[in-house]
Amino acid sequence: MLLAEKTAEKKIIFSGMQPTGIPSLGNYLGALKNWVSLQDEYRCIYCVVDMHALTIRQDPAALRAKARELLALCLAMGIDPEKSLLYFQSHVPGHAELAWILNCFTYMGELNRMTQYKDKSLKHADNVNAGLFTYPVLMAADILLYGADLVPIGDDQRQHLELCRDIAIRFNHMYGDVFPVPEAYYGKVGARIMSLQEPEKKMSKSESENPNNVVYLLDRPDTVLSKFKKAVTDSGSEVRFDPDKPGISNLLTIYAAVTGADAAQAEREFAGSGYSDFKRRVGEAVVESLRPIQTRFDALIRDKEALDGLIKTHAERANALAGRMLRKVKKKIGYPI
Repeated sequence: MLLAEKTAEKKIIFSGMQPTGIPSLGNYLGALKNWVSLQDEYRCIYCVVDMHALTIRQDPAALRAKARELLALCLAMGIDPEKSLLYFQSHVPGHAELAWILNCFTYMGELNRMTQYKDKSLKHADNVNAGLFTYPVLMAADILLYGADLVPIGDDQRQHLELCRDIAIRFNHMYGDVFPVPEAYYGKVGARIMSLQEPEKKMSKSESENPNNVVYLLDRPDTVLSKFKKAVTDSGSEVRFDPDKPGISNLLTIYAAVTGADAAQAEREFAGSGYSDFKRRVGEAVVESLRPIQTRFDALIRDKEALDGLIKTHAERANALAGRMLRKVKKKIGYPI
């Protein structure tokens, strides 16, 4: 049986991440850590969506390196290649082929309403390309190509998933029950990690203005400790969760997430601590939580032959699985067979 093939017991989950940089601690604690826990309950398909990354101009060598690093990091975080599919989107031509077909079942008005297209068009006004406009159709193809039942999403992807569902329903209405209509997956809510320098903003891997805002998964111990030493705190001296103490609350959230403590435990542990000692100890906890991931990553990225072998094997498995749906779609729409 192919990895991620649907069984009577387990539904298929599809999720992807762009290789636009090393994931942040916020990405990991908010989403990627949950990818690991989903593997035992679902058939998981995890994709490095390097095709989506082309809507923004990329340096070819850097894109190739970042895609490889992201895939290796997923393995280092605990994605089990015996349980889940993990592959590069560009290694499965079916994504592009199905996207073209689905473009012909998607209306211009639907794409014009996508708020993310409007936002990115303003942000990248010098490069408003057709790929940016049809990005949601490629996303729909990603999901429908594998007959995914569930898609983990954040608030910024709700509109895209709704369009995917509309396309699937429209296609099924014309040709029968071809695609499962995917549902949003709202599982265990990961920790919402905010910027270390601007705790009113979410920590983002794309942060470039101030590198001290973000902890990246491959930041080395000295760098991590330095960033936490410089982290913004609040007035007063008490370490506690409080809406009026966003900096302290964010650091407590991080500490609880990496140690497994609950909010009350975290507060008790730092009762009487000064801010300097508190920030140091949070930084040390983060260093220890990242250490095994970084150790595994370093070994994986050095073993080029083993990593290349895994990439090749999973691309073959993904192509075989995608091919089943693509053949079904081609037959339905009337392509010669």
